Amino acid sequence: MAQAARNSSVLMYLAAIPLLIIPFAIYNIVAYLVNTDFHQTVFTVPLISGHVMAVSTGDVLVLLGVLLLYAEILKSTRFSAKAIVDHVLSIILFIVMIVEFIVAEKAATSTFLILTCLSFVDVVGGFTITIRTAQRDVTFEGPEGGRVAG
Repeated sequence: MAQAARNSSVLMYLAAIPLLIIPFAIYNIVAYLVNTDFHQTVFTVPLISGHVMAVSTGDVLVLLGVLLLYAEILKSTRFSAKAIVDHVLSIILFIVMIVEFIVAEKAATSTFLILTCLSFVDVVGGFTITIRTAQRDVTFEGPEGGRVAG
């Protein structure tokens, strides 16, 4: 029984890990370990106009980041201790991304800048949505003892 509670606790905090750490980790793996250019074409998409659109490694990474940002925004609608841990970890991730962008030469790309902006939107949007959700759940007692929604 204690093992199940411990596993549940571990899973709860794993769910609090910001999803935007995934494109951040992939970026660093590609930039530092694989040493590949982010402008390298991954695949092409033929368009009706006859033009062929080339999709690069950086484009795929940014697209992944946008999709994960959507999931992060959905995660921020809950209000619990897990949400607070998620917000703190999102702030830490954002700060690490800013520092890497400023300091590391391989992070000075438009792809990394867009991923950093997505992290900023995650931090600000997460706090905004959590605060608005919490305000809906608060009730105040009026002067006559009646309840007034906040």
